[in-house]
Amino acid sequence: MPDPTMLFTFTLIALGMVLTPGPNMIYLISRSICQGRRAGLISLGGVALGFAFYLLSAVLGLTALLFAVPYAYDVLRIGGALYLLYLAYQALGPRGRSPFEVVELPRERPARLFIMGLLTNLLNPKVAVLYLALLPQFITPAHGSVLAQSLALGGVQIAVSLTVNALIVLLAGSIAGFLAARPGWQAFQRYLMAGVLGGLAVRMALEERR
Repeated sequence: MPDPTMLFTFTLIALGMVLTPGPNMIYLISRSICQGRRAGLISLGGVALGFAFYLLSAVLGLTALLFAVPYAYDVLRIGGALYLLYLAYQALGPRGRSPFEVVELPRERPARLFIMGLLTNLLNPKVAVLYLALLPQFITPAHGSVLAQSLALGGVQIAVSLTVNALIVLLAGSIAGFLAARPGWQAFQRYLMAGVLGGLAVRMALEERR
């Protein structure tokens, strides 16, 4: 199993990333507000399948890569830190936006909702980087099987993402109305997420190779 401290830190990163506006969050919120909570939850099922696909694909490749290439860990560590800084910049940049600024979507059947949720996740670069660049930072070979640790960390990320997104789907309408009447809270959300991601990026960049 992963080291408890590493597991806690990874959980914070997973939480920070799922709370950072991205294609998944924007789609789920817009779908829930436009078509209802049931449609949002069906779409979330597709998102969950996308996470499972990325996790299994990445874990099997990472296990071989980290043992075969001595400096692969350092390359992935720096790449992950840079991507977290990019996400922080996006939150604060001129194009930064709140995901609760709803995008109008047409009504769709359940099967199509599931597929659209899956495709939204598979085409989301944040998910690929999470598994390929961030996951290896929290694996310690001395603590046991790299494969088992990868699956455990990936399971934590999926659980955090699905829990947060399910709550967002259920509360999307109420949260959107609250934020629309209070623009200051939207700005606060962006600055908070940028600060969390920036701090984690610096920590990751300075961490020594294990």
